[in-house]
This record gives sequence, C-alpha cells and structure tokens, in this order.
Amino acid sequence: MPRPLTDWLAHIERQHPRAIALGLDRVREVAARMQLVRPARQVITVGGTNGKGSTVAFVEAIARAAGWKVGAYTSPHLLAYNERVRIDGRDADDAALVAGFEAVEAARTAGEAVPLTYFEYGTLAALWLFEREALDLAILEVGLGGRLDAVNVVDADVAVVTTVDLDHQDWLGADREAIGLEKAGIARAWKPLVLGEADPPSSVLGHAYAIGAATWRADNDFFFERLGNDRWRWREVGFELDLPLPALAAPVQLRNAATAIAALRALDVEVPEAAWAEGVAAARLPGRLQRFECDGVEVLVDVGHNPQAAGALAAWLEAAPPAGRTFAVYAALGDKDAAGVVAALAAEVDDWCLAGLESAGPRGTSVDALAARLAGTAAGQGDRHPDVAAALSATLARARAGDRILAFGSFHTAAEALQWLAARDS
Repeated sequence: MPRPLTDWLAHIERQHPRAIALGLDRVREVAARMQLVRPARQVITVGGTNGKGSTVAFVEAIARAAGWKVGAYTSPHLLAYNERVRIDGRDADDAALVAGFEAVEAARTAGEAVPLTYFEYGTLAALWLFEREALDLAILEVGLGGRLDAVNVVDADVAVVTTVDLDHQDWLGADREAIGLEKAGIARAWKPLVLGEADPPSSVLGHAYAIGAATWRADNDFFFERLGNDRWRWREVGFELDLPLPALAAPVQLRNAATAIAALRALDVEVPEAAWAEGVAAARLPGRLQRFECDGVEVLVDVGHNPQAAGALAAWLEAAPPAGRTFAVYAALGDKDAAGVVAALAAEVDDWCLAGLESAGPRGTSVDALAARLAGTAAGQGDRHPDVAAALSATLARARAGDRILAFGSFHTAAEALQWLAARDS
C-alpha cells in the first residue's frame, strides 16, 4: 500500500540536515537519474522579492483562457501542500504527489544517496509530474533567490524578475545589487528577461547584457495605466490591450498583471485577443488582500512579510479607507525586518495587535520576542497574544461595524487566519 502523502512530507523534511542549502549540483544529479528532459513545450520562470505568486496566477489564467494546457509550480503553500502543484487549474491530488515523491526517492537512492532539501524534493516531483502531462506551458516560481534555486535546473524560455528588494539577506546579499544579481541568474542567454520594475538594480541589467538576454522593462518597453474605475490599458510599441481591472485587489496587482502579459508577449506565440481580458479577470490567489466579512467588520488576510510588501499594503489601505478604524494583527517570522514592516504601515493603522508564530518551526517566534524587536513603535505597545487565532478573536471583539482588521506578516500568519475564519464559519 502506498505511503500516505503526510508520511512522505514528514520523510522529505528529514532528508537534508539543513532546511535551506542553495546549489544545483544535487538537483541536477537526481534530475539526470530521473531522465527529466523538459516539463513543457514552453517554460516561464518567475523570480523576484514580491509579486511572484500573483504574476504566476495571471500568466496561468491568461494561458488557460487561451486554451493551453498549463502547469504551475509555486511555494510556499497556505493550507495544503497540494496547492504547490497545479495542472489545468487544479491542485495535484495526493496520489499524484505520492507518485512523484516515489520517483524522486527511487532516483535519489539509486547508487550513492543524494541528500535533497524539502524544496528540492518537491521541485523534482513537480517537474516529473509536469513532464507526463504534455503541457503547453509550465510556470515555475523561484523559491529563494534564483541563480542557485532548484527551479533553475530548467532552462526558461522567458525569465521574469518582478521586483528586487531587501529580503533573505543572509542568503542573497546585503543590498539590492547583490540580491538582484542572484535573482537575474534565472535568465538564459539570448532569451527574454522581463523586469517588473522601471529601475531595477544595475546588476540585473548588467547580467542581462553580458549573456545577451533581451530585457523587457516596465515603463520602458511595456507600459500600463488605469483608465477609470473598472478599466486599464497595457501597451507596447505597435500593440495595446484595453482590459478589465483584476479581481485581485491592491494597486500593485496592475503591475503584476502587466508583467505577466509582458512575459506571455515575450514568448512570441499567438494568444487569442479575448484571452487577455478573460485571464486578467479570472486570476485568483488566496492570501493576497483576501476579504471576509465578520459581523460588519471587514477582515483582510495578506501574506505580505517585508517592507516592500508592507508599502504596497499601505498604498491600498490609503486608497480604500474603511468607515471606521483599521486594526492590524501582525505575526512575523524571526528573520524578517519587523520594524521596517511596521514603519511602512504606521500611517494607515490605528491599532496594533501582535501574535506569536511559534508553530512555524525554527524560524517562528514568540509574541514577546516580536514585541521586543518592535520596542518603541506603536506595534510594540499593542496587545499581545500567543497565536494568530487568539489575536483575531480579541481584535474582533474590540472592533465595531465599519472597522477593518488586517491580518498579515507571513504565509504562516495568513494560513492561521484562514483557518480561524473557516472554523468561525463552520
């Protein structure tokens, strides 16, 4: 009888002594043993500090609206590992994932065993599953960095770098130039590199020039602008699209949608005119300003976890103020710039509540440790609760109809908030 998926996930967590171990040698070795060739006819790899998941969602939705068979590999997941592997818009079921893990394990242990991290194991299983589906397009989201990330074992037809900002400095470098060079490592010689920022680090442009990768840069090579309450325009020289606004909230989603359109345009394949609008309108992604209503109080759940993401959240909060007050329930991992996040949102939050994330494993932190990091800020003086569920319950009890609660700070925070909301409605 096959081992259940839960057992496999526990097993792959134990196969490497470190949770993160960047490098492609191990993945290449096992991929060769698995005889992996190509996950799809076309491949788009998406990296960047923020906006990766949303950009993948837009590319996937437009490509599916065009009638293509599409696979998407993303991370991390919110509620179930199955979310990481999608084929034709459906999460992979347990049996498919187990078959993929079995294939990886057989290759990994054939001869001298190769230690793989959790992410490397999952990446190889996803590529194995994709290769058996005769996909038109595979969209691969970078887990960390780019150059040494496991998905970079695949040569992308189009590489995307959404944004470059400070995050994961222990692994990627201390400034935007160093981090940008790592992220630009997913680009391939003489293949397009789409950049979601108008002014990316010079290291990104320099690397593209050095390998002959043609850059498509936002606000330089492609442009986008809002036309009114419900429309926006995407354009490049000789081509433009009049489109509905994305269902995904936040002003930054226009940039993510525009970057996704540029990535598909860079593939230089035919997309039916109607598919652009249909895909932009259809794209959905949990945990990105996901909205709920609780007794007249708006509850927003977001995975934003660094200052750049917090700045985008602040822009949305400013543009769409509630009738009443804005409460923030904030829980962060121990290695994040919590003070920078709070500073970015300070002007838009009336009342802070901190929560612990000790359930998040080694990177998790207690609420007291988080409060100590935020000493001297408004957030540091706010209420404290051991976990997100307790913080949300207490904050909702204080809120009144017309108020807003923003629960954010990490994927773990968003997952615990969504679980609390589901339990409340059950």
